[in-house]
Amino acid sequence: MGFIIIGIGSITNIGLNGAILQILSHGFIGATLFFLVGTASDRMRLVYLEELGGISIPMPKNFTMSSSFSMASLALPGMSGFVAELVVFFGLITSPKFLLMPKTLITFVMAFGMILTPIYLLSMLHQMFYGYKLFNVPNTNFVDFGPRELFILICIFLPVIGIGIYPAFVLSLSVDRVYNMYIMQ
Repeated sequence: MGFIIIGIGSITNIGLNGAILQILSHGFIGATLFFLVGTASDRMRLVYLEELGGISIPMPKNFTMSSSFSMASLALPGMSGFVAELVVFFGLITSPKFLLMPKTLITFVMAFGMILTPIYLLSMLHQMFYGYKLFNVPNTNFVDFGPRELFILICIFLPVIGIGIYPAFVLSLSVDRVYNMYIMQ
C-alpha cells in the first residue's frame, strides 16, 4: 500500500500510472491470498499459524497456489507486482518535485519494505507447509482444492502473469487519462 502512496505522491505521470498498476495488482494478489487462507482454514478447521505445519504433502494444490501468489506478492519478476513497483520507483526517481535527499530517503524506505516482504511471506510458507507435522488434530484427512477452487485461482492468476509480462495492456487504458488529469491542473 505504501507504493501506491509513493506513486501518487511522486506527482508524475509515471508514478500515478504505477500506482494504478499497484492497485490492480494488490487487488488480485491480496484478495486471492485471503481466499487461500480462508479455504485452507475452512478445510482444516484451524485458525492459528502455530497450529499448522507440514501440509504440503496432503494439500499439494493449496501449496502450489499459495506459493505462486506469495511469490507474486513479493514482486517476483514476471508478475504484476514487480512491474507496478518498478514503475512507481521510476516515477519517484524522475519526479522534478523532490530534491535528491528526500528521493534517497524514500528509496531506502522502499528497499527496507522490499527486504521485509520476503522474510514474512517465506517464513509463513515455511511454517504452514514445511513446519512441524500436525499432531492431535481432530480432522487428519484434509481435502485439497477441487476443480471449482482451481478454476477461480487460475482465472485470477492469469491477469497477474499477463500484467507482469505485458503491462502495456493496462497502461494503455490509463496513460491518456492520467496525462489529461495533469494538463487540467
